Amino acid sequence: MGHRMSQKPLRHVVHRGAEAHFEEPEVLKGRSSGFSRWSAIDHKTPGAVHTGFGVCVLEPGGSIDTHVHSFEESVHLLEGEVICHTSEGSVLLRPGDYGVIPVAAPHAWNNVGESPARWAVMTAPQPQPAFAGDTFFVDPLPTGSAFEVDPRDPRTRSFGHVSPGNMDPERQTQDMLAVSASMRSALLVYSGISVKMMVDTDLGAQLQTMFMVQYEERGAAGAHDHPLEETYMIMEGKTDAKFDGETYRLEVGDIAFAGVGCVHEFSNPGPGIVRWLETQAPQPPARYSYRFARDWNYLRDVLG
Repeated sequence: MGHRMSQKPLRHVVHRGAEAHFEEPEVLKGRSSGFSRWSAIDHKTPGAVHTGFGVCVLEPGGSIDTHVHSFEESVHLLEGEVICHTSEGSVLLRPGDYGVIPVAAPHAWNNVGESPARWAVMTAPQPQPAFAGDTFFVDPLPTGSAFEVDPRDPRTRSFGHVSPGNMDPERQTQDMLAVSASMRSALLVYSGISVKMMVDTDLGAQLQTMFMVQYEERGAAGAHDHPLEETYMIMEGKTDAKFDGETYRLEVGDIAFAGVGCVHEFSNPGPGIVRWLETQAPQPPARYSYRFARDWNYLRDVLG
């Protein structure tokens, strides 16, 4: 009896922005208007267990009825304006704003602007189609005047803002930051790489993180893997990425996914910076969230 040759498991996916396919989710039909979503990473993605990632569009006058999810949802507004109604009030989101919606927290969406609103969305754990997308509709929330996101205001507990200027290492002083200097606006800088945390435990997230990454010219991160899943959406510039030995040139609008154990690395070929939105699920452990091949190759050499 013959046998089938074993194949290396597929642990990464690359989607080109030009191939984006938007449609109204089945679970929202009859409960939304003018809404569509590109589900880039979901249950059909090889290696994806914890991650649901995509891009949403809500047309002017569009809305989504009040609902809750059995998963945690984080958002980052890319274009336009949209109001997110929550039990803590109605929040007006503009480009650069981000936030987290906890598990089972009622919320609704409205676009009262004159142009489409577009935002990136991350859901963890991954929604299950077998359970109607893990979405349940509830009684409407009371609505009032929407307030703007202001990271300086301690009442803005679940939302924040990031702009390209926040990623500049030269602008990390009290007088130059777009908002007051604090740990909430802190920038991690190393090896030509800048990282700005957005959605994390400090903002109330429990199941995922969302952050912005920027590489200067010739900035690079060597081969490594994680005990978690990562997704990347290119916002500016381009990067050379390698996933499990396969090389890709990622450009604005492209989305890539690296599953647990996928060895990956990045470099910026220039000119200019490259900037992307990144997510992780589950949240990284306190230690050993990165495993760099360089370090273990060093140990191998030392041991002879």
